[in-house]
Amino acid sequence: QVQLVESGGGLVQAGGSLRLSCVASGTTFSINTMGWYRQAPGKQRELVGSITSGGSTSYADSVKGRFTISRDNARNTVSLQMNSLKPEDTAVYYCNSRRTWAKDYNYWGQGTQVTVSS
Repeated sequence: QVQLVESGGGLVQAGGSLRLSCVASGTTFSINTMGWYRQAPGKQRELVGSITSGGSTSYADSVKGRFTISRDNARNTVSLQMNSLKPEDTAVYYCNSRRTWAKDYNYWGQGTQVTVSS
């Protein structure tokens, strides 16, 4: 059974930093594309960024230059380093694991709250 467990959320002032982590179990982590999504109150869930099995990353325009995704296959972990945080970054952040060649392979963590105060 695939499980994704996020950690690292919290309350931070604008301009501050947070690092989120997601540990995966029950899966061959190294071959998965890992993503971070977020959902603010009253809004749809949106993609923050992703990292492929080969380490290629992509980001939403709203976080480019501020957020960095990395992965450690030895620890089955994907991280999201968030710098220069803004109040509009406030949301529940979710970890996602998928395989582009297997549409049914799509798993989510439980989410972790990030709140940025102005």
